[in-house]
Amino acid sequence: MLSACHARIEHQCSTLRRLVPHLLSHGSDAEARDAAVNVMRYFDTSARHHHADEENDLFPVLMESMAGSDAVCVRELTEDLAREHRELEARWQRLRSALERVVIGERVSLEPHDVEALVTLYERHIEREEGELLPMAARLLSDADLDRVGRAMRERRRIETG
Repeated sequence: MLSACHARIEHQCSTLRRLVPHLLSHGSDAEARDAAVNVMRYFDTSARHHHADEENDLFPVLMESMAGSDAVCVRELTEDLAREHRELEARWQRLRSALERVVIGERVSLEPHDVEALVTLYERHIEREEGELLPMAARLLSDADLDRVGRAMRERRRIETG
């Protein structure tokens, strides 16, 4: 579920990148408004859930699974990733205010620097999670631990399990 979420984040980041020149050429037309609504919906809900999945569920279970000096490595990684979550959320809020204006049809532009800063940070963040965090979790966590994390993620999203 975490890897799938990374792919959806990348898709939304791609939409943000495309929206920059679109707004310059076409203004806040229907296509731009729809894109803005979808990006806002995603980052306001799913991206926040994703951060909570990691910080509230995965990181603690990883910490529990470690002992000795390995715990230092996991703690540093999870603290770094949590710090990046706060930075991503702050950068998102700066872009969100411009997108709100797009949604109501105002002629506004997205600052390319702000979009690239968010997208680049997400790219690096996802690369680190895919390259370090998720392989570590797959290696260190038991099936019961992974099931517990997955169950918490589904509950956060109100996904019923059969």
